[in-house]
Parts: sequence; C-alpha cells; structure tokens
Amino acid sequence: MEKYEQEIEVKGHLIDSMILTRIFDKIMDLSGDFRVLEFVVGKRKGDPSYARLLIRSKNKMQLKELLEVVYREGAQPLSLKEVQLKKVARNMVMPDNFYSTTNNPTQIYFDNTWINVENMMMDKCITVSPLKTATCKTIRELRKGDRIVVGEQGIRIIPQERPREGVDIFQFMSSTSSSERPTQQIGRKIANDIFRTRKVNGKIIVVAGPVLVHSGASEALAKLIRNGYVQGLLTGNALAVHDVENALMGTSLGMHVEDGTLAVRGHRNHMQAINEIFKAGSLKEMVQKRILNKGILYECITNDIPFVLAGSVRDDGPIPDVVTDVVEAQQKYKQVLENAKMVLMLSTMLHSIAVGNMLPSTVKVVAIDISQPVVTKLLDRGTTQATGVVTDIGAFLPLVVEHLELLGVSNRNKN
Repeated sequence: MEKYEQEIEVKGHLIDSMILTRIFDKIMDLSGDFRVLEFVVGKRKGDPSYARLLIRSKNKMQLKELLEVVYREGAQPLSLKEVQLKKVARNMVMPDNFYSTTNNPTQIYFDNTWINVENMMMDKCITVSPLKTATCKTIRELRKGDRIVVGEQGIRIIPQERPREGVDIFQFMSSTSSSERPTQQIGRKIANDIFRTRKVNGKIIVVAGPVLVHSGASEALAKLIRNGYVQGLLTGNALAVHDVENALMGTSLGMHVEDGTLAVRGHRNHMQAINEIFKAGSLKEMVQKRILNKGILYECITNDIPFVLAGSVRDDGPIPDVVTDVVEAQQKYKQVLENAKMVLMLSTMLHSIAVGNMLPSTVKVVAIDISQPVVTKLLDRGTTQATGVVTDIGAFLPLVVEHLELLGVSNRNKN
C-alpha cells in the first residue's frame, strides 16, 4: 500500500503565538494525521522553538491540501526546492496554478537565495523580475511575459507572532472584539500606541465613515490631524459632504450635532453643502476662498495631509474631489497606505474591509464600530491582526484624543 506522508519543519515562537496549535488544528480539520518527530522549546523569551512533524494522509490529493494549509501557517518541507515560475500569456490573466498570497511577510527561494516579497497584500499573486526582485501584484497589473509564482514550493510564509515587548493593546495579537471591555483603559492603550508610533515617525492612516460626523466626533478627528497624529485619510463622498455641512451649518444629515435637534428644512442641508462645494470648484478652493474654515477636510488641506475620497453608486453629487473610477480609487488608497505603521478604522465597514485587504499583517490595525458584526466581518475577511473595539465612536474618539493631549503635555514636561 502506497504511503502518503511528508516531513515538515517549523521555526519561531511556536507556543505563545499559537503557531503550532494552528498547524495541529488545520491537520485535524482536514482529517489528516501527524506525528511529532522532534520538538525543541526556546528557553529564553527571544529564543525561537523548532518542531519537525510527519504528516500522513489517505491519498495524494488530501496530502496536497494538508501541505498547502500548513505551509500557510509557516511550515516548510525539509527538502528545499526553488520556487516555480510561469509566464503570463495575456494581460491581466494569471496562469491556472497561480499562487494566491496571504498578507503575512513572504519569501521565495529563487536562484539559491531567499528573496523578500515586496508590497505584501492578501489574495494577490507574486511576480519575479529579471533583476530577481519579487513583488505582490493585483491581477490588473499583470502584463504578458511577467513571471508568476505557481504552486506552493519554494515559498516561505512568516506567520504573525505575539509582539515580544508585551505591552498595550496589541500585546496579545488577539482577533477577538467585545463591547464589554473597559472603554477607558482601551482608550488609554490606543492613545499610548498612537503616541509611540508617531514618536518614531511612524505613519498613521485613518479610515473613516460619515458616522464620525453624525456622532459628534469630527472635532476629535480634526484635532488628531491638527496635532500631527494622522498622515493620511481614506474615506468616501459622505464623510466629506457631512463634514462640510457641519462646518457651514452646524448640522449632519439635517441634525444639529451640538444638541441632536432637527434643523428646520434640515433634510436639504447636505445637498446645500454639495452645492457650495460645486460653486467653489473643490474642497481645496473652498479653503482657499475662506468659505471652509474648520472641520476634518479643512485640517487635511491646511496641514497638507493626503486624503482620498472613493466614490460609490449611492453618492449624492458626488463632489468634484471624489474619485469615481473604482480602480483609480483603489490605486490611490494604496499610495497613501504605503509604509503605514498603524491604521485606525473608524465606523466604516466597506472602506475598512477594502483597506484591510491592502495591508500586510505587520501593520497595526484598530477597528472601532458600535456594531459587533462590522468588526467581526473585518476580522473574518483576513485582517486578523486587527484589534476590535465595539463602542460609540462619538464618545470614544474624544477620549483617545484627551489621553493623547495628556501624553503630549507629560512628554513636554520631561523634556
């Protein structure tokens, strides 16, 4: 009887980061069998562990499936083989056996050396240039003759590990979210992470929805931008429109933000805001003409912070600043996200999931929404490094800003 088995090995912080547990679970979920042949545990906090396993299956197809899933958890075959490449036959058409990426740091073994894959994103492909550089690309970026990684061999994925510093909101690399966590403490932890990220010139990007304005948190975000804690804003038509409505008329969707009362004929206020933007020519021209003198977009424009407004079919207007070509909007989002160290996702499901798909797993992500399913959906779509906070953004973001201001004062006093 033919044996369907293969030895694999895995290195890293296997226990505290649950890497080995995930490998065991994947094998059992697919009804496979395994035997631990060797296991060496790291003795000190920074020491990696090592495990060698024998994986068994019932048939060749099952073994292939088992190996694919454990490789994606960071395992490697004992025998090192070079990555397989195949040329693209037509623009924007991948070879049938293309390799589909994760958002974890990835390397390929090519020409007797390990090469880091640049621009990591999930659900993309890997191209290898004549200069022996490897890049993660979307299907639309592919051109005839590009060399694409196919199959699973010669690929090394470096899975997420629990940060060794063991501090603050990201210390456990937990993908869980709950509305029952202590809000004050979480607000302080997020503020600490934002403060430390900026202290070393780390790039922080905000992804925000119009609820931010409706709930009264727009001034908090404006203050974050003004104080240098935001290096890019990714959003859509609605946030910009209601931000301008709030700045010009003090309302959002016709509701007075200060006290929650409805304005007389307030239903037309957002349309009036759109009309004022068209009259001026653009948001930037509104600022230059001193029509717009406060708010989120005002702070972006006056502080030279890049922003992208991605359009959708439900937009009113949309205003002149909106990018209505979805492919172009996606590209502009990626440009702003380049080299980001932290992303704050504030009450927007679709923009958050879209941005999550563009991020490597090494980027810190905080997703804040009053709806548990919104945060859960982001995590389920693959942005597993995200920390979810289920709470009202209108109360929570001002709390974070307040803690940041205290940190700033404390830091100045020390200096």
